[in-house]
Amino acid sequence: MHYTLVGNGRMGQQVRAIIEETEEHDVRAVLDVDADISPASFEGSDVIIDFTVRDAFLANLPAMLESGVPVVVGTTGWDAEMDSVRAKVKDAGASLMYSANFSLGVNIFLRTVREAARMISSFEQFDIAFSEEHHTQKADYPSGTALRAAEMILEANERKKSILADLPKDSKISPDQLQVSAIRLGSVFGKHTAHINSEFDDIVISQTARNRQGFAGGAVEAGKWLAGKHSRQPGFYTMDDFLDEMLG
Repeated sequence: MHYTLVGNGRMGQQVRAIIEETEEHDVRAVLDVDADISPASFEGSDVIIDFTVRDAFLANLPAMLESGVPVVVGTTGWDAEMDSVRAKVKDAGASLMYSANFSLGVNIFLRTVREAARMISSFEQFDIAFSEEHHTQKADYPSGTALRAAEMILEANERKKSILADLPKDSKISPDQLQVSAIRLGSVFGKHTAHINSEFDDIVISQTARNRQGFAGGAVEAGKWLAGKHSRQPGFYTMDDFLDEMLG
């Protein structure tokens, strides 16, 4: 398969390295920040993988959709535009797959957290919160993965109604608020933790990334899956859709 990469930062470089290690795929082009991107930029490509920043992704989206090439997006920080992007994908008859984190380990972790949140929902003695740790160069806060975990917890646990990303200065946390905290430290690749507490127990579910290869490899596999899906049923997809199909 022929991949075009949009973005040549750390993740883009790691994705390129993963692709070039295989005999199955190749990198057709790498479009960096200075590239003049148009639909023609993606001719001959089977998949586009975007690891840029919010503003660049939104600016390049029309050209990527118009190209007709399926788009895998690992760029985060555009949750407020999610509905708009979904509509644009549908109107263009295109395919786009978004995940804040393409690591298979992370996505198994997220499903585990969702199930734990569901199980404690009926037991009021259990409270739940979420934390994440990343390197000091990470721009968004909380991370996209943490926000996705928080959304899944809210969906699974009816006692939690909203996300609290910053502690209030002069008031207590409401029982229906889900605290999501973030630490920026050195060169930490990424650590995500669900904290469950009662008077009698502490339950901790945690995932720690060792390097970026898991993220990059997952994005390449997602691209291969999306290309096949696009030929049958174009649309907006997530890692949940990918895992649902892979796991049967």
